Amino acid sequence: MTQDDAEPVSRIYAHHVEHSVATFDTVAPGPAEWVAKAAGITAAGWPFLVAVDAGEVIGFAYVSPWRARPAYAHTVEDTVYLAPGRSGRGTGRALLTEVLARAAAAGAEQVIAVIADSGDPSSQALHRALGFTEAGRLRAVGRKHGRLLDVVLLQASLG
Repeated sequence: MTQDDAEPVSRIYAHHVEHSVATFDTVAPGPAEWVAKAAGITAAGWPFLVAVDAGEVIGFAYVSPWRARPAYAHTVEDTVYLAPGRSGRGTGRALLTEVLARAAAAGAEQVIAVIADSGDPSSQALHRALGFTEAGRLRAVGRKHGRLLDVVLLQASLG
């Protein structure tokens, strides 16, 4: 991700904040916050990627530390978002595949996906197709858009 990508990344994420339960954020960060977030992630040695089609940013993916404690240093959490209307075309799979390969090269050994169980199977299906298995479920931990939501934890080994 470059500074020029911050505006479209911000728009993509804002769409999910406002119209879905894919994220539990209720206020979308602006472009400057995305620049700072990407800088922190990449300064720590982790990948932050964008997908571009015909010059337009259509999705992004990154990994970040699972937890701050030193014993978790080789475990990351993945994040993948696509622009509205861009799912089902292989972009999410390409982004996740590449970000996981780069995370492994950077020293990640385990990756966790934290997915709202919204009734839409696409995110879980994507992760399962890439070797993730269910590691647990947190029941009724999120409330957004008038819905009480579970979170499914999926995990994959990168080694």
